[in-house]
Amino acid sequence: MTITRIQHVTAALLFSVVTINSANRAEIHPTTDSIGFDTTRLAVSLKEVEFTANGRATSTTPVAFTNLTAKKISEVNDGRDLPYLMQMTPGVITTSDAGNGIGYTSMRVRGSDGSRINVTANGIPVNDPESHNVYWVNMPDLASSVRDVQIQRGVGLSTNGAGAFGASVNMATSVPSSDPYTAIDASYGSYNSYKATLRLGTGLLHDHWSADFRLSKLGSDGYIERAKSNLWSYFGQIAYENVGTRLRFLSFGGKQKTYMAWDYASADEMAEYGRRYNPCGKYTDSEGNTAYYQNQNDNYTQYHFHLLLGQRLGDKWYMNAGLHYTKGDGYYEQYKTSRTLIEYGLQPFEDSEGNIVKKQDLVRLKNMSNGFGGGVMSFNYNSNLIQAVIGGAVNHFKGNHFGQVAWVRNYIGTIDPLQEYYRNTGDKTDANIYARANVHIFSGLSGLADMQYRHIGYSINGVSDTYDYSIGGMQQLDIDRHYNFFNPKIGLNYATADGRNRVFASWSVAHKEPTRDNFIDCDPDKTPRPERLMDYELGWQLYLSNLTLGANLYFMDYKDQLVATGQLSDTGNAISVNVPSSYRTGIELQAGLKPARWFDWELSVSLSRNRIKNFTEYIYEDEWTNPIAFDLGSTPIAFSPDATAANAFNFHLLNGIDATLATRYIGKQYLTNTGSNEQSLKAYCVSDLRLSYTTNTIPSVKELKIGFTIYNLFNAIYENNGYAGAGYYVDSEGSKVIYRYSGYAAQAPTNIMASIALKF
Repeated sequence: MTITRIQHVTAALLFSVVTINSANRAEIHPTTDSIGFDTTRLAVSLKEVEFTANGRATSTTPVAFTNLTAKKISEVNDGRDLPYLMQMTPGVITTSDAGNGIGYTSMRVRGSDGSRINVTANGIPVNDPESHNVYWVNMPDLASSVRDVQIQRGVGLSTNGAGAFGASVNMATSVPSSDPYTAIDASYGSYNSYKATLRLGTGLLHDHWSADFRLSKLGSDGYIERAKSNLWSYFGQIAYENVGTRLRFLSFGGKQKTYMAWDYASADEMAEYGRRYNPCGKYTDSEGNTAYYQNQNDNYTQYHFHLLLGQRLGDKWYMNAGLHYTKGDGYYEQYKTSRTLIEYGLQPFEDSEGNIVKKQDLVRLKNMSNGFGGGVMSFNYNSNLIQAVIGGAVNHFKGNHFGQVAWVRNYIGTIDPLQEYYRNTGDKTDANIYARANVHIFSGLSGLADMQYRHIGYSINGVSDTYDYSIGGMQQLDIDRHYNFFNPKIGLNYATADGRNRVFASWSVAHKEPTRDNFIDCDPDKTPRPERLMDYELGWQLYLSNLTLGANLYFMDYKDQLVATGQLSDTGNAISVNVPSSYRTGIELQAGLKPARWFDWELSVSLSRNRIKNFTEYIYEDEWTNPIAFDLGSTPIAFSPDATAANAFNFHLLNGIDATLATRYIGKQYLTNTGSNEQSLKAYCVSDLRLSYTTNTIPSVKELKIGFTIYNLFNAIYENNGYAGAGYYVDSEGSKVIYRYSGYAAQAPTNIMASIALKF
């Protein structure tokens, strides 16, 4: 990829603007939610207590965080997944298999992937308990039912669910409206991408009750060939409110059908077939022609149910309690070429010419049926001197994984319809208790102490989808692990009497257990170990009337970090290995300038160094056999750029016209931990131009908003994700010949999206 001259100038501008802003003395109001850091310093109200108790940071918390309001989210919510709506916050990198932000997407923060980012909704865990990932495609258009999002970088505060090794994303869903409403949102753009959303609310009924509902339909053909997505989602809640009491029952979820695009394309394939080439589902038909399997789809349905109670207990105490259950069912269908039959429980057969056929094309289904439920509770104490929380949670997960053979080309012999060839069950219990106190020490100075104990019991039993030739059958799974983690956090926060300056420092410890994929896809001789992180943070923020500045220094010291090797398993999952010693260190700079009523400027820059201290590369002959080792010393951690930046010029013109030019710069990323330039993602710089017109002058319409966005305005040619690996074979002379391979997720060139929103 080549960055254009315009993009070079834009990238240079991003890095120079901090110095420019430092010289200005204009003002931004302290409650402005500037990009990069939170500026909220309001007293905690009854409705806010619920979310603070569930892991929310405030301006007195020694944590690096950013708040995204519903208004900020709605400005960019035209159908893309939530990670793309958060991509302007510090250190966030987004990826899209389809190339345009709809379908399978993911995010990284400070170089840490989605399995290391703790995600909650109303304090309820959202991460899949086995993979630790959040599959946003299973919850399309959730952004239309989110009130706000807080992103805590680093370890953050104690919360429920998976360990936070890069960040925590704390979502709060929409609160009931006191007034009835109807809202319709629709958008359409390039690659037949669309979103249609209907929202309804009853308003307050009989002074206590209310109900809200949303239904969404989304889809896209994708930039990548055949990367089509067909998505449905919903949100509904019934709420009861009385003096000191809030009770809500809510449910959200979705159904998705997405054509696979996660195999990516090599550089040679892109050169031959074009950047939109998708190798998924490729096979040769009976006439010798290249074809693509039309049902190479991922099919999944997921439902979330939350019952939430907030109860005031006197003037200083507040209780939160919640029950939750998530049900997920689905499968993906794959055409696989020239597969060894015995690996699928099938016997070789003799064809019409008397040849023994041991390998043949087939179609397989890989199924999942999961249930995840539990309860959370916390007690919040709030006085002038102390804000304290005592809480905990117990959650249980059970997931069934099984594979079936749906079809075999020209098979001669007995085959049962949807013949099963593997089945295993994952069972996980996750419990934690924590106590947190923020104590006022003297004028402007407060101290935080946060202690969490977490217990995990995880087992996998059955057989995997991998054939073990040493036993003549599928690989046996008999995994039973128990982990006990103690995660302390301490910090100091100081704010000047005039509220213009804030300084904080913190030290935190986090532990994280291996994921299912770490156990299933690892080298059999290298059992994955749990990880430990010590996170040191030092931050400063300045608030003036029209200017905000901030800087955050961090050092994240890892023991046994599980880092991505760049390789993918047979099912498209990233393979990771423990490295004994590694670190991430850097500085995050943020600035916001409002020199005039009609214009404001937002900026964030992250500069970091991410290294494995002594890395050994292992190259195998056939998957996990006969390794050869190369000691490479200190190497950069895969998928961890040394520089990222985000810049936004926001214009607020007369008569409801707004315009934003948003630019993101992502530095070079290595696809493996070897520091190989041949296996890397080149730096890229992408700008989007967003235009909108809002009016409330139309009779019977509370608000009409029309939007138009040009994505990738300067037509950058880039890739934002990929995989890479290496192997070797022994040639006829007995020499070991090493080969390397890689694939890249090409992203869409200039494309557009138009939207309209009506509120009644």
